[in-house]
Amino acid sequence: MTDQRTIQILFALLRSAIRGELLTEDEKNTYSPQMLPDLLAISKKQDVAHLLVFALKKNGLLRKEDAFAEKIILMAVYRCERLITALREVSEVLEAAEIPFIPLKGSILRGYYPEEWMRTSCDVDVLVHSEDLARATEQLTSTLGYVEQCRSTHDVALEAPGGIHVELHFDLVEEGKANDAIQVLSKVWNNAHLCNGSLFHYEMSDSFFYFYHIAHMAKHFEVGGCGIRPFMDLYILDHTVQADAASRTELLKKGDLFRFATVCQALSRVWFEGQKADPLSLQMQEFLLHGGIYGSVDNRVALNQKKNGGRFGYLLSRIFVPYDKLRRYYPILEKNRCLVPVMQVRRWFMLFRPEVATMAKNELKTNRRMGKGQADEMGNFLQEIGL
Repeated sequence: MTDQRTIQILFALLRSAIRGELLTEDEKNTYSPQMLPDLLAISKKQDVAHLLVFALKKNGLLRKEDAFAEKIILMAVYRCERLITALREVSEVLEAAEIPFIPLKGSILRGYYPEEWMRTSCDVDVLVHSEDLARATEQLTSTLGYVEQCRSTHDVALEAPGGIHVELHFDLVEEGKANDAIQVLSKVWNNAHLCNGSLFHYEMSDSFFYFYHIAHMAKHFEVGGCGIRPFMDLYILDHTVQADAASRTELLKKGDLFRFATVCQALSRVWFEGQKADPLSLQMQEFLLHGGIYGSVDNRVALNQKKNGGRFGYLLSRIFVPYDKLRRYYPILEKNRCLVPVMQVRRWFMLFRPEVATMAKNELKTNRRMGKGQADEMGNFLQEIGL
């Protein structure tokens, strides 16, 4: 369990960073330089270390011997500029090729923050029509020298010559994830409009983008956690002047994510407004801080055990992928379903990739040692938060 005093000052500092307010005297007195290593460890795991350091500096709490930490801010600014440049290059190529596209996630969210560099991301995410995916991929590889890396159930990952990762999405949420989100998200292009001066660059409506953010959080919850940053995004989105609360609520109810959104909003107010936490918010907080940005193996295995009926069911689910998921990895199955056994075997050959083999080994080890009680507890938690 994470020390509550450390958590208290962490979120006080993050509040100070994104709201532009100074710490209270009580909050300043809570901080001591000895806490910095723990604060940096947690914030680096959550990819918010730049905001932590920014707030410490803003509140006069960085000592001369802590000057090394300021490099974290410079790195965040550098990362942001590289991502902005990459998005501009991708946009120009897709525009020239007359391919409709919608920037996603951090590419949009950073514009809502006080400063763009405050919202870091790992890659550039762009949505294209599934029928344009092959042509969009070819344009980026031939024009910009991108290298195609792998295909997942909803996107193709590419890497730019400078190391920036770009994900070309052809879908937003997979079947069976985030309650009924797909009922809403499948209509993304019907809820997008052209940006001024462009014929191919689209953006989502406020309510649709908000729904997508909640659905993306829900998807990550179902695989083990999503970290602090999406809750910070949620707080920022909840305080935008152009927010359409009624339309947002309508979509959340349609996608059966209203309960989940309400619980997440409550925790965002605890973290970024200093409201008192109820037991469910505290449970969610521990789940998230334990899991980091992408969730923990323990969380992921416990959730999948509960979903698939125990250890053996979990093991089978990892060996044999359902057709609806497998066809997204291998589109050839759309017209040749008889090839499912072949593609199941082909998928197993991914284990020859060191990173995949390591992940599989860790999950199997966790699956063997995890008891039914932990899986049941995780399942009850998900049900309580509306998933």
